[in-house]
Amino acid sequence: MLVVALTVAALLAPPASRLFAVGVGAGLGRGEGVGDPTPAPVGASRLRAADDPVPAIARTWPVGVRPRVLRGWEPPATVYGPGHRGVDLAAPPGTPVRAVADGRVSFAGRVAGKGVVSVELTGTGDPPLRTTYEPVRASVPRGAEVEAGEVIGTVEAGGSHCTAPCVHWGLLRGDAYLDPLSLLPPWLLQRGPSRLLPVLGVPLP
Repeated sequence: MLVVALTVAALLAPPASRLFAVGVGAGLGRGEGVGDPTPAPVGASRLRAADDPVPAIARTWPVGVRPRVLRGWEPPATVYGPGHRGVDLAAPPGTPVRAVADGRVSFAGRVAGKGVVSVELTGTGDPPLRTTYEPVRASVPRGAEVEAGEVIGTVEAGGSHCTAPCVHWGLLRGDAYLDPLSLLPPWLLQRGPSRLLPVLGVPLP
């Protein structure tokens, strides 16, 4: 009888992969940063979200030329653990915020009193990558198609968890948070201030 009971229990129990998926979906999104209010797809795509490579398709930083990173991406050790699900870029209020790559605005509004803009990136798989920016006053409506470098809003005063004025930049695939800096190709990630170079031996003034 014991063997029969254990066999029935095993057959009725949900697969471990399903339990993992529910745990990830329920936990991610807590912690610093509002994240993205757009519902994530359900199914196998959620499980492979964190394993899919992030293509370096960004053509610009969200703010400035090469802004100072006040705090980097710190994935939590556990689903409910502390961490930093994005990066904080130094940016005073009023700074234009740009889409880093081509995409469609999936959300533009307020969440918990903060202005949030989310852009679903074109051609980045299923589920697609989504970038989020906060606190940002949106200048584009939901559903708008945007190009890399296009201004999508401005940094708002207040509403930031930074000790200095900043914009929080996040990246998600499904429910999985990823490092947004991985969107930047090396030439953009490492680019420093422009310098004048001498030409054909002509000295600089």
